[in-house]
This record gives sequence, structure tokens and C-alpha cells, in this order.
Amino acid sequence: MKISLIVSDLSSRGAGRWGGAVRPFLLTQALQQLGHTVDVLGFDETISSTFSIPHAKTHAILSRTYPGFLSSAYQLLRQLDGDVIYAYKLKPSSFGLGLLHHLATRKPLFLDIDDWELSWHGGDRLDYRPSVKQLARDIFRPNGALRDPDHPMYLKWLESLTNRASHITTHTEFLHNRFGGVYVPNGKDVSLFNPDRYDAEKSREKLGLSNYRILMFPGAPRPYKGLEDILAALEELNDTNLRLVIVGGSPYDNYDQQLMNQWGRWMIQLPKFAHHQMPEVVSAAHVIVVPQRDLPAAKAQFPLKLTDGMAMAKPILATSVGDIPTILGATGYLVSPGQAHQMAEMIQHIFENFDQARHRGTLARQRCVEQYSISSMAMTLKPLLAM
Repeated sequence: MKISLIVSDLSSRGAGRWGGAVRPFLLTQALQQLGHTVDVLGFDETISSTFSIPHAKTHAILSRTYPGFLSSAYQLLRQLDGDVIYAYKLKPSSFGLGLLHHLATRKPLFLDIDDWELSWHGGDRLDYRPSVKQLARDIFRPNGALRDPDHPMYLKWLESLTNRASHITTHTEFLHNRFGGVYVPNGKDVSLFNPDRYDAEKSREKLGLSNYRILMFPGAPRPYKGLEDILAALEELNDTNLRLVIVGGSPYDNYDQQLMNQWGRWMIQLPKFAHHQMPEVVSAAHVIVVPQRDLPAAKAQFPLKLTDGMAMAKPILATSVGDIPTILGATGYLVSPGQAHQMAEMIQHIFENFDQARHRGTLARQRCVEQYSISSMAMTLKPLLAM
């Protein structure tokens, strides 16, 4: 079949940030592995920055606010010619448009939910009740809030329509419990992320990291991701051989600079790398850290950096938040969220018993191949598409 995958944000701040590493392109690879043709359609604020995906057509349409969004939406709807429409994210600019197309054509509509969008806006407590004057400002001013196609009020309305989807897929138990559907955890390209293809010491030398024992966070820093707890742990240990390496920085704000200002002694920041370069970067780590805090935004997410480390057979230090304990099984090291002292003790334990830590990394690689690969993702999707 041909599948049209709608992505609300194809820009470098959205799905385009990590190229083929993020959820819509993992879905694309899994669907292609099943023999389907995939077109990816979505919005981008610049168009010129839009990347391409191997063996899939990418159609980027200029993102706009209302009323210009109506024209952009019409352009996207005209290009939806798949036998199945697959909307990525519970947003008006993806699922909303897919729902319009479904109502007009009756073609099957799949919805993939990889985040609880309302968690960024107060969750179930969101209550948009503006005064008449504020409502007028939000509608008619050029920068009015309601001109945003994905305003929180629209997100809340759309949540009540998820039962209109033919199938729902999610990637965490938190989202599965909230929205139902089929649990499809993120898969990793384990042939690309293969530790046998890289020499860790040479990778460290190439990146200028040879003099340190590296705790690596290969993702975008956000407050709920707990990096301050790791840095506080390093401060407690006061071991000048240890460094936290952050790869890529934040595309959203200056939070990584705030961390550098406070904890720069313990940090090294690397630039963003292309997806195909990331296995070599991850190979330079001694330990991958995923110190999520116990917050709704963290519970709803499947940290891709977790399977980066697992696929590359790295020891992983993480917190017991959301699906992390389930994903790691007995192959990683878990501490309570927000507990810098526990993290310090575990970091010390890992490096004092590093042969054991490397063995756990090997087991993590095996677990990733068996349960969290693109192939396992494809096998979960297969019966949904048996139409």
C-alpha cells in the first residue's frame, strides 16, 4: 500500500532536528520494511531547510498562522493520496487534517501519539476562559494566541476525537493507558547503531575527549530531563576525570547555556551531528545517562537516547521514571529521580566495577535487537495494516 504520513512540524526545531532518528522516520522505516510506500508530508517554517528521507518522498509546505494556515492546510490535503493516512501527533496540524480527509474519503486514518501535548500547557488543568477583550485580541491581533493552529485549546478539543481514528499507536504505557490503541515502542536501526563498527578510544580521540571518563547525554537539554541532578552528582564526586558531554544542545531556548554558566566545570558541549554520525559519537561514551525527572512530560516520552546507548552496548545510568525500567530490564543502572546523591554513588559504583558495567551494556544491546529494533517495530505494525 501507499501510506501518507502527516507530520505537523518538519522544521529543524521539530521532526527535522535529528533527521532519521525521531519517531516519524522510525515509523517510515518500519512501514517500508513491510513493503509499503511512504510519503511524508508536513509543515516547515522555512522549506529550504527540509531534509530528505531515504526511499521516501518528503513534501514540505510553508507553515503559517491563521488565516494563512487555511491555504497551507489545503495544499497538504490535496497531496494526501495514500491508501492509508497516518497522522503523527495529536495536533490539529496533523491529526486534525487527517480527520478532515478521513471524513471526506473514508480512507483509514491511523494516529500515532508520541507525546501528551497538553502536558506542556497544564495537562487536564488547562482552562482557557478569556474575557471578551482578550478573546478578541487572541483572534484578531497579528500575534494573537488563537492564530496558532496548535493552540492548547484546539489540542484539548482534539483529544475528545481520538475515537474517530481507525487505529491508535503509542510508544509508552503512560500514553497507552490514556489513549488506548496499540503499544509500538520506538525501534532502533541496530545495523547502523552497531558497536562492532567503531573503536571507542578512537572516537574519543577524534572528539577531543580522550582525557576524560565520559557520561554522555545525546539529546536536547530540558529541565525535566534531570541534567542538573547529574551535574550536582559530579560536583559531589569532585573527580576531575569525569565530564558530562551534551550532544547537540537545545533548539528551544538557552537552557544549555544556563547549565554551562552554573556547571561549566563539569560539562563539554558538542555540536549537533547528522543521524548517520551519531553511532560514532555515542561510541565515545563510557556511560549514557538518562536522568529523567518524575514529571508528566517525562512519563509520556520514550527517550531515544536510551536505545542509542543500548544498541551501542553502553552502560546506562537512568532514573525509574515512566517506561525506562521496562525498557532497560536488568541491563542498566537505575536510581530514584531527582536524587543527585544516589546518582553520585551509582557513578562511582559503575566505574569501580567497569567490567561488570560493560557486560550489562552487552546485554542491553541484545535486548535492543530483540525488542527495540526497527524489525520488532515493523512486526507490531504488520497486523494493523492487514487490510
